[in-house]
Amino acid sequence: MNETISQMQDKLATLNPHTLEIRDDSAKHAGHAGARSGGGHYQLSITSDAFAGLSTLARHRLVYGALGELMQVRIHALGITAKTPQES
Repeated sequence: MNETISQMQDKLATLNPHTLEIRDDSAKHAGHAGARSGGGHYQLSITSDAFAGLSTLARHRLVYGALGELMQVRIHALGITAKTPQES
């Protein structure tokens, strides 16, 4: 597992996820400007009670907030699927 995924897992633990899957798609974007600057491309699937009653936008903001500075430094692009356990 790469270091960025490990850091993402640590930070997202604050959301008490029931499930958490992170896929590194950076290799698919080789040569892309973000790949050259060091930021990776990731796909995130997370289920958490923290998303209950929140819109998709609010759920994404919650994820971005949990990831903090990783969004500025280590992550160039992030696809998010955020659901409650009842929705999955």
